[in-house]
Amino acid sequence: MNQKAFIFDLDGVIVDTARYHYLAWQKIANRLGIEFTHEHNELLKGVSRVRSLDIILGLGNVQASQGDKDKWLVEKNEDYLQSIDHMQADEILDGVMPVLEYLKKNNQKIALGSASKNARPILEKVGVLHYFDAIVDGNDVTNAKPDPEVFVKAAQLLGMPSEGAIVFEDAVAGVQAANIAHMVSIGIGDKAILHEARYNFNDLTEIDTEFLATLVTT
Repeated sequence: MNQKAFIFDLDGVIVDTARYHYLAWQKIANRLGIEFTHEHNELLKGVSRVRSLDIILGLGNVQASQGDKDKWLVEKNEDYLQSIDHMQADEILDGVMPVLEYLKKNNQKIALGSASKNARPILEKVGVLHYFDAIVDGNDVTNAKPDPEVFVKAAQLLGMPSEGAIVFEDAVAGVQAANIAHMVSIGIGDKAILHEARYNFNDLTEIDTEFLATLVTT
């Protein structure tokens, strides 16, 4: 069997920590008198922490010094870290384990490519860290998606070419990053939103071994 590079985003693909991010950002927004809804939270998908804060401040037309921004970023992350500290294996999204098991069993290369700076502790807490041959997270990159840096670095760490690598993503920016890098983009979520992806699935439960085998052999 051929060997390919399979690269996974974290939030919304492996686990769903979106609610923890949302609650932490909402706490900051409420303190600043900014309305921050679940719909607003969609604007932050696949976006760095610094850019997320700028978006929230923009929603309320709030001007802030760099000192204040730095303080709020630290507070948000500390709040988020307290939440994810209690994560367990039952927070792995449905369908993830069969996909990882199949890829590992068939000697495929697996990497994580995420904007999260907390990817490693999350993977460790939910018990899947050992499935990944390489991890590239927000600590390792300069440019945020849709810049393909995170995925290109992941492929490099796997010792595999970027072209033809396979990326699982739930955010538009992530799908675009995969496409820019000439990788196979697989959108996980609403097809209407992720229509730029080569393949679309609502979640990983819809991905069967036949489809994975096709990805490996083509």
